[in-house]
Amino acid sequence: MLAGDVSVFSQDPPRNPAAPAPAAERSRPASSGSLKQIIPGHYVYTSTAPGRSAFNSGVIVTSEGVVVLDALDSEAIGRGAREAISSVIKQPVRFLVSSTHHDNYTRGNVAYGDVLKIGHENYRTDLLELLTAARASAEEQTAKLPNQTFRDRLTLYFGGKEIQILYLGRAHTRGDSILFVPQDRIAYLSELFFSEQFPNMAEGYGVSWLRALDAVEALGADIFVPGHGPIPEDPRQTRPGLHRMRQIFVDARDAIQNEIARGATEDQAVAAVKLQQYEKLPTYAGQREIMVRRMYKELTGKLP
Repeated sequence: MLAGDVSVFSQDPPRNPAAPAPAAERSRPASSGSLKQIIPGHYVYTSTAPGRSAFNSGVIVTSEGVVVLDALDSEAIGRGAREAISSVIKQPVRFLVSSTHHDNYTRGNVAYGDVLKIGHENYRTDLLELLTAARASAEEQTAKLPNQTFRDRLTLYFGGKEIQILYLGRAHTRGDSILFVPQDRIAYLSELFFSEQFPNMAEGYGVSWLRALDAVEALGADIFVPGHGPIPEDPRQTRPGLHRMRQIFVDARDAIQNEIARGATEDQAVAAVKLQQYEKLPTYAGQREIMVRRMYKELTGKLP
């Protein structure tokens, strides 16, 4: 069933999915959510809340069970997703793949205590660091951390489908995973793809992210499911949206390189590289400077 460079971690027995999560998780308000079929056998669960962009969780259905990508922002949302899945899909959830260690994509892991959890080795390292800093209990760590990690790729041969779990290098974080199903020509990109909004670069590596997007293009997929933002009625129209987001990185890289070539400091590059063609995109105001600073450091070899 599994093929690839994997590490398996022995943890406590899976937590009963009906058992309560830590109090901090239970106190988070639930957002509204909906499950939508993209193409036969492929769904997206979208969680929305006032003032926030859509958060998307991928759902792949096979004859033997379901694979979910990203548990989202809270136990309540995770349980809402599982209830929505079970209301239309008879097969049980068997795997949870997590792409980013950020809270808004991992708090929901506690709703998947009865399934095998998979993540990149950097994802596990960074999530463990975050949980340790937050003084999370052993129970909470077990509920959130992956049972299995991989380095470059891990392939599930499961229920008649080949599901590739891929690491394409540093991008939104240093441990992002994507899912690719070759026979259906669909890729689930999690936070590698911010649809119709300015990408979040708080821990991002824009130059490497651009290379990762080029690797995504080389997969040969027709449909690219974003981690944030809308999905067109015709899912094949996700390709132009992916191209538009990629162009943000191209424009930023080229402009910053020009500033570096003329001897600009980081602050001078921030002042000069406005990327005003994208100023109407959601999160531009909060992320433009972050993008320029991190890409400047990356291009000058100063980003860890």
